Amino acid sequence: MVMPLRDINPRHTFPLVNVAIIGLNILFFFYELSLGAGIERFFRQAAFVPAVYFEPGNVVADSQSILMSMFLHGGWMHLIGNMLYLWIFGDNVEDRLGHGLYLVFYLVCGWLASLAHAYTDPASTVPSVGASGAISGVLGAYLLMYPRARVLTLVPMGFYTRLTELPALLVLGLWFVLQLFSGVASLGVRGEAAGVAFWAHIGGFVAGMLLGGILNATLSRREPRPEFPVR
Repeated sequence: MVMPLRDINPRHTFPLVNVAIIGLNILFFFYELSLGAGIERFFRQAAFVPAVYFEPGNVVADSQSILMSMFLHGGWMHLIGNMLYLWIFGDNVEDRLGHGLYLVFYLVCGWLASLAHAYTDPASTVPSVGASGAISGVLGAYLLMYPRARVLTLVPMGFYTRLTELPALLVLGLWFVLQLFSGVASLGVRGEAAGVAFWAHIGGFVAGMLLGGILNATLSRREPRPEFPVR
């Protein structure tokens, strides 16, 4: 599995929202650590549980857990991996969409990712946490907007690793294919054995490509066209 380290893709604005989202995720994680043995009870109350979501009358009432779950993580590696991807790819998507629209885009992708996870395993009672679904939406939008952007990537080669620049199309395309294969393989697995909510990743990525494509096209139409002299 290749590991992106940074992209070579300049931006024109400071990624205020992206940095704020990363900061909130870190703050929530330190709050989780402060709970000690009470963390499991907290997850049962705050995390997203598909079986609870689909209980009669809970679809609206339990929707707040979808939002909360986007800022919770199950461990240091879970947090670091998610924040690395968000740091690398989120700033350029925010630069393209603008601060306010990027925030809405991020939350909507996270919401749709959670629903994708829920509908593929509606009977699951396992709490689902993590920003992965929303970040997957960011990756989908980035792939659509900047497919040729270069990404400095750590590539494993047996006992050795190599640093090389690869196009975002290859890095993120490979990431999505791996999620898709893993998601299909997990369809017959239920409960805690499933481990990773691959369909949240898949749903978020597809949502990011679709929403990113619509927003990108809309913004392109609104941009002023260069004026040329009439002859």
